[in-house]
Amino acid sequence: MASSQSTSRHQRSEPVLITEAEPSVSDQHDARVRRYLITMGIRCLSVIAAAVSYQYSLWLMIGFAVLGTILPWIAVVMANDRPPKKKLDPNRYRPSPPDRILESGSSKARVIDV
Repeated sequence: MASSQSTSRHQRSEPVLITEAEPSVSDQHDARVRRYLITMGIRCLSVIAAAVSYQYSLWLMIGFAVLGTILPWIAVVMANDRPPKKKLDPNRYRPSPPDRILESGSSKARVIDV
């Protein structure tokens, strides 16, 4: 029995996630850098495609040029954006409704003046 437990532990390379914590700041930064580099790589390809497609179609060249112009702005916005916060519904205290509710005073209620 002990041997089967030890083999199953060593087969998993990563630990089981048991928390709702956000990824570390360095992991978030690495993901943002990766997104930025991918977007800027696509931008470089679109600028090259604009230069190559100039001989074939002016409209295609304009499309690639516009894409190459807009992508740096998009890359910066995406790189500076952090992951969205998780929407949590915490278990808040909600009092139970009262057993009986007092009625509001009626117009024929007795008023005592001192």
